This record gives sequence, C-alpha cells and structure tokens, in this order.
Amino acid sequence: MFLLNKIEKEPQIVTLSNPIYFVGLSVHTGMKTIYTDAAKLGKDYTLFKETHPIPDLKQPWAFVAYSKDFNEDTKTWEYIMGDVVTNLDSIPPELKGYEIPSGTYAIFPIKAKFKFLWGLEIGRMKRYVFTQWLPHSPYQSTGCDFEYHDARSVGRNPSIDLYVGIQEKK
Repeated sequence: MFLLNKIEKEPQIVTLSNPIYFVGLSVHTGMKTIYTDAAKLGKDYTLFKETHPIPDLKQPWAFVAYSKDFNEDTKTWEYIMGDVVTNLDSIPPELKGYEIPSGTYAIFPIKAKFKFLWGLEIGRMKRYVFTQWLPHSPYQSTGCDFEYHDARSVGRNPSIDLYVGIQEKK
C-alpha cells in the first residue's frame, strides 16, 4: 500500500489583490463522479490544446482546476480546468473564459509520490480542509477553491497548491 503525504495543519493565508483569468473546459460533477469526470475533462482539454494554441498564456505557465457553485443539497458543483492567461480578450470559441476572484485564500500545499495519486491526495486534502480545518478556524469558505499547477507540478517531487477562498466567520 502506498503511504499518503502527511497533511500540513496550518495553511498560509494570502490576499490575491488581482483576479486570476483562465480559459478552459468545464463539467458539472458531484461527489460520486468527480474522479471520472476530472480525468475525462483533463484528457479532453489536453487533446484540444494539441491542435489549438491558447492565446495570451501567462508566463511562466500556470494551470488551474477550479471548483465553484457547490450545491449543498445535491453535493454537486461546476469543475473547470484551464490555462492561466493574461486577459480574456482572445478566447477560442470552443472554450470559456473564467475569473477567479481576488480576495483572501488559505493555501494548502499538496504533494503526490506518484502521478496516479494526485486525485486521491487532492480529495484527501479537501476533506481535511472542509471537515477539520475550516470548522475549527476563524474562517468560513467563500465557496471558491482551486488547484494551482505550475512548474513545481511537473518532474520529480511534484507539488501543487490548493487555494481555498475564506472570510472571517460571521
């Protein structure tokens, strides 16, 4: 059995002063289908990029997987994958443009020993954040979270950051 990485207890709290723009593809998913939906969405997006360049890519490169509009009753949400861009002026017709809002975020680093464990590690971290860390913190979720992939996410010892939008509890 593969051992999963230890979860860090306290995140780094940051303020994004500017929104993050990205273009990509989305799927409406839920707790029971996220793993298969995310894998298919990733393959579809990769195939699209093989024949269609993405205009206005941010340099250095970054990629996001963004979760929004979580429905507590149905346990479903919109899951979006795409490349970070400098603006949304030139969106290919097959893709949509998105904006991750500026604001306060808790950043949780995620590492996977093997590529095939990414989904498991991300799911494990999200469970920790939403069932353990947030309830005991002075914060509540704003309903926005995203995985930020950059040069650190490829090659040896890959890592990504999970950003969770937060605000002080009311």
